[in-house]
Amino acid sequence: MLIRLNFLTVAKIFTLLFINLMERAPAQTTLYLGLFLGILSVSCAAIFIRLAEAPPLVIAIYRMGFAALILLPVTLTTRLKELSDLSSREVLLSLLSGSFLGLHFALWITSLRYTSITDSVVLVTTSPIFVGLISHFVLRERVSRRLGVGILITVSGGIMVGAGGYSAGEANLWGDFLALAGAVMMALYLLLGRKLRQRLSLTAYIFLVYTTASLLLVFLGLLLNLPLQGYSSQTYLLFLLLALIPTIIGHSSFNWSLKYLPAPVVSVSILGEPVGASLLAYFFLKEIPTIVEVLGGSLILVGIYIALGKDRSR
Repeated sequence: MLIRLNFLTVAKIFTLLFINLMERAPAQTTLYLGLFLGILSVSCAAIFIRLAEAPPLVIAIYRMGFAALILLPVTLTTRLKELSDLSSREVLLSLLSGSFLGLHFALWITSLRYTSITDSVVLVTTSPIFVGLISHFVLRERVSRRLGVGILITVSGGIMVGAGGYSAGEANLWGDFLALAGAVMMALYLLLGRKLRQRLSLTAYIFLVYTTASLLLVFLGLLLNLPLQGYSSQTYLLFLLLALIPTIIGHSSFNWSLKYLPAPVVSVSILGEPVGASLLAYFFLKEIPTIVEVLGGSLILVGIYIALGKDRSR
């Protein structure tokens, strides 16, 4: 317990220094190094999850809970007035956004128990496609030709991955479905976040949604009567690493890069996560992707790349 608390204290100090560093205008080389750090950080998530000896929902609880706890000192010292000035509508949107984020992690982390890391990470990365679909059918926004082509290619890759999962057994197919459901939840989180980020700073926003996500996940864990304590020191360390590396460092690096680099550059770089996660799974877990996974996953990534690009006709 003492080791866990000491590590949490160090993580809080590191996060404070990391966020302060992000406030400075960086050199061009530093920008791309930061982007690479973000890709590497988020790629570690699936490995940490596989190594943690705890139920998927418990992993999600600690990932979000520790992330919110690490951000607490920074938020209270720099963003307290901003949070107190929130309108009731903004509070409601934050609660909804955080709930979708919590469900995203619950579904995606569970998918890693049933399907391969390659399938899971590639499928959960399709969230931009669902953002486009929801924007068109629910928000009535126009879908560009480029986005339409990207969606078709991504769906083709998804069918290929799904067929591979079906041939590998029902468990694999169920894992693929959970990863896709996680992508839908992420899309809803991103759409709500787009509204909130016009008003809120990054620190205030992620603290609110991480806290909401952790509270929702704790409620679900208690509802399912899951044990929330009694895990090994290694598993608690993995929980903390999940909160610090892929969540705070990884996601914050992408948000930080968006301030200085074109959005398409950052969006495309996020597609490095499935590649990085697959490579780490090969080296650390000896998990080798099948030919169908590689082909289907490649189609999905190409489809997302096309969908994220600017419409050249404009």
